[in-house]
Amino acid sequence: MEAQLIRRILAIVASLAFLVVLAVMCPSGTGGRGISSIWLGDRSSTFSTWHRKLLHLHPAKALVEPNRIWGDKCSKSDIVINQGPTAALPSGIPTYTVEIMNMCTSGCDISGIHLSCGWFSSARLINPKVFKRLRFNDCLVNDGRPLVNGGTISFRYANTYLYPLSVSSVVCK
Repeated sequence: MEAQLIRRILAIVASLAFLVVLAVMCPSGTGGRGISSIWLGDRSSTFSTWHRKLLHLHPAKALVEPNRIWGDKCSKSDIVINQGPTAALPSGIPTYTVEIMNMCTSGCDISGIHLSCGWFSSARLINPKVFKRLRFNDCLVNDGRPLVNGGTISFRYANTYLYPLSVSSVVCK
């Protein structure tokens, strides 16, 4: 009798753990998109459920991270972008937090960071010195100023869906 009770409790705990993982990976307010998208440079690989199809690419068509030429201080692949959902506005509009990090291993500061951002817009005001859309598919980070080695800049935006962001160009300092 006790063994059956313990097995039932373990089954319930395992089911609840699975539901928690599922809720974290697919929150209801993001249209089935995962909790975060991690974009590395200009690569389109992400860590989210709505980009799982990328795992099925033919190996010959797989995206390759750009090679750094020997002696180069940095490249756009040194900028890492993380974004994920946060608490919605009182009006119910979903919000997302974006973190842009300089992960340069050679100790470089990177400036002139431009992102491919489509028609990015936000129902929540974003400090234009932190992030602003200049034109279609061109957004500027940190007002063009250097993002120090190991530094992070972040902001929140509000929109009905998450915008895919990827690095389009940088200037190495």
